[in-house]
Amino acid sequence: MAGRPLARRALLVAAARLAGGAVGAGPVLTALAGSPPAGADPLANLGPTDLTGWSASGLAAAQEQAVGLGTTAVIVLRHGRPVAGWGEVARKVDVASVRKSLLGALIGIAVAEGRLALDATLADLGIDDVPPVLTVDERRATLRDLLMARSGIYHPAAHETAPMKRDRPARGSHPPGSFWYYNNWDFNALGTIWRRATGEDIFAGFERRIARPIGMQDFTAADGRYVREPASEHPAYPFRLSARDAARFGQLYLDKGSWAGQPIVPAGWVEASTTAWSPSDRSRQGYGYLWWVPPTDAFGPGAAYAAGFGGQMIAIVPARGVVVAVTTEWRGGGRKVRGSELLRLLAAILQAAPP
Repeated sequence: MAGRPLARRALLVAAARLAGGAVGAGPVLTALAGSPPAGADPLANLGPTDLTGWSASGLAAAQEQAVGLGTTAVIVLRHGRPVAGWGEVARKVDVASVRKSLLGALIGIAVAEGRLALDATLADLGIDDVPPVLTVDERRATLRDLLMARSGIYHPAAHETAPMKRDRPARGSHPPGSFWYYNNWDFNALGTIWRRATGEDIFAGFERRIARPIGMQDFTAADGRYVREPASEHPAYPFRLSARDAARFGQLYLDKGSWAGQPIVPAGWVEASTTAWSPSDRSRQGYGYLWWVPPTDAFGPGAAYAAGFGGQMIAIVPARGVVVAVTTEWRGGGRKVRGSELLRLLAAILQAAPP
């Protein structure tokens, strides 16, 4: 315990240097700069870190909190400009269920292109599964139901956790659209639906349609993989992302789907995805289209986050103009960070932010 006050003072000094325009974290933060020309990319060639109005001591406390949790990296942006970067911001990690929000952006583009319709049923889309096959009632579930995790289809799925398997409702217990349940079957089937509708690989499509246009520095199609299991014909699709690439994706959603003035994801889709359509099993939180929605009274209107097992988060807080990206490499003996701990970290960062 004797070392903690000294560590705390060191963090305060580092934050104070940042506030004064020193280069204490410069190599981390300038690493956000991408390849597009100056002025074309809201994160490129930004010059000094913008800490105007931020509490240096508050940021230092948040950094200490992030380090204590064992996170791999944290990026904080405000109004598209870097505020803080802690840890290995270029290190790619498996971001687990953040994959669902990433796929959601591709689905929004496909809907806008007329390749998919939200009211299309699984029967319309030709979606079934291995025996025990889907029932007639289950195949009445729509694309919108799956996006909202309200399909009512409780078939075994690939890449499920033990609690998912344990808590899965009985087949046929809830009609489509009537009940929210965080269901990997829905999320995996959405991947199959997108691939069939577009004829593209998920990861190549993400690289071409999103990663390259917004200047992601680290992601390539090789950073995705499919997880197939005998229990279902619909594979999971984990992604590996760096914190700095995750921050760019968050900025894209904070800016309502546009990047440097160019629409990438339809603005209406971003709004629908980050709207709480259902109450969830997480205290006072809602669920949109593959995004979590925290309480408005705590985080302001429009706040939402993508979350992944073990300590992955991409959070947008429009009321404060803030994006926070967190990655955690817990495999190999690292600590798993809980979602509630990440929300407390987000709250600590916002406490240090300008009003």
